[in-house]
Amino acid sequence: MTKSIAVPTIHPEYQLYQRNNKVFCTSRQVAEAFEKRHDSVLRDIRNLKCSESFRLHNFVESLLTVETGNGTKRNFPVFLMTRNGFMFLIGGYSGEKSGAIKEAYIERFDAMEAFIRDYILAKDEFPIFTQAIADAYDEPHSWHFKNEIDMIYRIVLGVDAKHFRDVHGLSKGENIRPYLTETQYRAVRKLQAEDIRMLYRGADYQERKNKLSEYARRSLTQ
Repeated sequence: MTKSIAVPTIHPEYQLYQRNNKVFCTSRQVAEAFEKRHDSVLRDIRNLKCSESFRLHNFVESLLTVETGNGTKRNFPVFLMTRNGFMFLIGGYSGEKSGAIKEAYIERFDAMEAFIRDYILAKDEFPIFTQAIADAYDEPHSWHFKNEIDMIYRIVLGVDAKHFRDVHGLSKGENIRPYLTETQYRAVRKLQAEDIRMLYRGADYQERKNKLSEYARRSLTQ
């Protein structure tokens, strides 16, 4: 029996889902896009003539929690599917708008997959940022790193990480970067790189804040 998992949070810009650095859409999205009953799409997925290996790598049975009123919630079955799973499923779907729907989803998969590649690269860069902060203080503490990254978030987003989580319903301590728009994410990366250079030049906090704010005004709005 397939183990069900909770559906991850949808990305606000691409309206797709991410799990283990892979991009998914859902059977519910397919049903809505192609104007089909969701139970029919679920049946189509379960009846696909594909290998178990292909099914294992491209379809994940999940549970979608939906508020049904009066503060109650229900779990509904849903499938997450990769780009390959999506293409395999909708290959036989037709209709006046089917071509445009397929193209739109392919473009979104392309964009979000590129975004995740950038995100992984940024994670690899984080040790450099951490080391730059540690080297800037005689006795570095965890709040030094938090203050530094929150300074960048405030410049780009207008709020710190905690407020962003509160607004978007994210759990305490959850990394907010997967939920940024592509523009916000690239701006954070640019300011982080500038901040690293200033940390190694010995600029104090207020100087870094002023220069990063000015850099954002000059460079990120063009």
